[in-house]
Amino acid sequence: MKTSAYAAQTATTPLAPFNLQRRDVGKHDIEIEILYCGVCHSDLHTVRGEWGGTTYPCVPGHEIVGRVTKVGEQVTKFKEGDTAGVGCMVDSCRTCANCERDLEQFCPDTTFTYNSPDKHLGGITFGGYSERIVVDEAFGLQIPPNLDLAATAPLLCAGITTYSPLHHHNVSPGQKVGVVGLGGLGHVGVKLAKAMGAHVVVFTTSSNKVEDALRLGADEVVNSKNADEMKKQLNSFNFILDTVSAPHDINAYLLLLKLDGNLTQVGVPPEPLSLNVGSLIYGRRSLSGSLIGGIKETQEMLDFCGKHNITADIELIQIQEIDRAYDRLVKSDVKYRFVIDMASLQQAS
Repeated sequence: MKTSAYAAQTATTPLAPFNLQRRDVGKHDIEIEILYCGVCHSDLHTVRGEWGGTTYPCVPGHEIVGRVTKVGEQVTKFKEGDTAGVGCMVDSCRTCANCERDLEQFCPDTTFTYNSPDKHLGGITFGGYSERIVVDEAFGLQIPPNLDLAATAPLLCAGITTYSPLHHHNVSPGQKVGVVGLGGLGHVGVKLAKAMGAHVVVFTTSSNKVEDALRLGADEVVNSKNADEMKKQLNSFNFILDTVSAPHDINAYLLLLKLDGNLTQVGVPPEPLSLNVGSLIYGRRSLSGSLIGGIKETQEMLDFCGKHNITADIELIQIQEIDRAYDRLVKSDVKYRFVIDMASLQQAS
């Protein structure tokens, strides 16, 4: 099935129109007409070869929301006309210990939505910067009907990336939760933690983000460069979500945790962070990482967002603007996620 898309042919060339092949709809598959696709920072890293291992041509995009246009004969989860989402994964082995625990993101044979070996057609998988996608219904996600579709797209990555650690560490009413960084991940984390009943404190180095942090639901905003403000927060947090992908002093935040508190890192700095183990030992604190979430948990996140009317703050763009959007993303010049209106793909030439 010929499908229009936008692809990068090399790490240094702009994304441009590209035709790819999608598989025919199998008995367990759904075909989705893609309406909106979020722009994740990992798209930029992959397209520009910054993480290594990119196979070209590369069609990125793993924050996909669209309309089901065809269903396989044994599909029970969706029907034609439904809205559906696709996140970072489109398949896994389904039999390993992690898959059996609904943790497909940790499966050693996970098929990611793009730049992953394609079990059906050979080559690699192509992502959501395209007019349609075919996936097994088991990896399709149901979108709550009350949510704006464009603003829901980033939840398929940014939403589950922040929801999963908050959920795993049992964030609950009355707890004090910190969110480090107010970007594409952090702004969703603030909304989720607040909806879970926590007292939310945002840490930022940007004075121009204070007003936004409060608007998004933060109870307090701390300038992390101000030693006096940081000192006031010592030994007081149950949980801290660190979304920062730039080099920073993680020990300063570990010291803010109370006894048995946890800091979970979801931002990926380019260089290893320096850790003073005393920050962990004194206070029995813990430091962990988290990677998106399984399909079951991602659906749970979407349902939670539907219940609390949570979506991302977005800037809607045309596909023709994608390279300029990447350049702005590098400068953190977006509030707070870019989303592509895929109708613009029809005007691409």
